[in-house]
Amino acid sequence: MIPVFALLLDALIGDPKSLWSKIPHPAVMMGKLIDWADQRFNDDDDDEATRKVNGILVCLGLVASMFALALIICSLPLGWYISVFVGAFLLAQRSLIQHVQAVADALRMSTADARIMVGRIVGRDTNGMSREGVARSAIESAAENFSDGLVAPLFWFVVAGLPGLLIYKIVNTADSMIGYRTPRHNSFGWACARLDDVLNWIPARLTALIILLAARVTAKFTDIRTDAIKHRSPNAGWPEAAMARALGVALAGPRSYEGEMRDFPWVNEQGRQNANEADIEAACLVLWKSWAIVLAGALVVAMIRAIC
Repeated sequence: MIPVFALLLDALIGDPKSLWSKIPHPAVMMGKLIDWADQRFNDDDDDEATRKVNGILVCLGLVASMFALALIICSLPLGWYISVFVGAFLLAQRSLIQHVQAVADALRMSTADARIMVGRIVGRDTNGMSREGVARSAIESAAENFSDGLVAPLFWFVVAGLPGLLIYKIVNTADSMIGYRTPRHNSFGWACARLDDVLNWIPARLTALIILLAARVTAKFTDIRTDAIKHRSPNAGWPEAAMARALGVALAGPRSYEGEMRDFPWVNEQGRQNANEADIEAACLVLWKSWAIVLAGALVVAMIRAIC
């Protein structure tokens, strides 16, 4: 029942700023650990082979440290309650909806305001982004982050308890920090990036199914797969393709990174390209319906375990 209570607590309180102004957020602490490891073990003077080996060892160290931390927490007298709060703070439904909704609210005021807000949740260039581009970017971020911010961590929470949750979160955080194919991190971050792909493989496809069920869309799963494999990530394309069909819009397409325009293919190419703030809000509604399905699934698993 711990994952169920964590889901409900996250939906109720999200990430209270008053709390994190006093103590560091668990994800922030993970980020600091990863940054320390990057500075300590990723030497610019090392060759690529040495960097890859160091990256593998760091990845193993991060996993081991989270496993040990989880065992310590679970052994405490109040370990059950601590696990609920840790789970709630590492799931990201409420905060995701708030960030995405903020883009829709800003888009109603001006495109310039919306560019600032969407720039907080996407990694692409937002200067000069059109209204439609802002809306599409927000919807894509909503779908992808629902997968790796809620479904995936909850999946591993249910499968492997608190160790599974903490290990997933630190690997996913590491991927977002050192998993890029840059000269500094191409070899060093390889292990964390590949492990993140493995840990997200089932949750990403499960997320696509959940979104389709929540939106009552009868799209063929083969069509979702056709669009999903166009994505540069082996996993991110699945929730994105499902959300595109849930809303009837086209997502992805050309976008700019570091001043360079890249001609990415469209997802659900036959959909509308003129997404707007109403589509962003529709995506938020789909995600809340999807959350309800996730909650129901977690309850069923908890009841089955209780019976068995």
